[in-house]
Amino acid sequence: MNTPETVTDGALVGLARQGDERAFSELVSRYMRAAYAVALSVTGRHEDAEDAAQESLLVALQRLEECREPERFAGWLMTIVRNRARNLVRREALRDTDVIPVNARSAFPQPDRVLEQVELGGRLREALGSLPEVQQQVVLLHDLEGWKHREIAERLDLPAGTVRSHLHFARKALRDFLGTSSPDTRGEGGVQ
Repeated sequence: MNTPETVTDGALVGLARQGDERAFSELVSRYMRAAYAVALSVTGRHEDAEDAAQESLLVALQRLEECREPERFAGWLMTIVRNRARNLVRREALRDTDVIPVNARSAFPQPDRVLEQVELGGRLREALGSLPEVQQQVVLLHDLEGWKHREIAERLDLPAGTVRSHLHFARKALRDFLGTSSPDTRGEGGVQ
């Protein structure tokens, strides 16, 4: 096999269908973080996103023969991830138990810095949760994972211009939600 970076998704799918474990392992390496980001945009919780991403990769391995367009493996996988994550959210909603009150105190005092990070993380999750699902996915894949517009467009089966538009409006909505009105001075890099 060539170096993993030069082998296309289609070639890796073909090799994995023939039982090459290294080929599927390379596909997992390429798309695990993206699968997690998409699952997180649906579930909103780290643990559930990890579960959904891992479950999706197992399903993809079991159903690899069903991938009709091996070159579009990433898009096929992201569809599985979205569906598994949605199913997980539905299952969890059925098991929903009492919520711990926001003002409940921990038995162990937290340093101020940790508290600030937790609060910021909560505000960011809340802000992301206020976005439509596709905008969440675009922001997470672009700003968190570093994917290019073209890659996101291919993987989510959207026109590149639509991806740019989703990213622009998502960033604006995040700034508005978080109360920061300064424009993104870092270019394409990240959410302010």
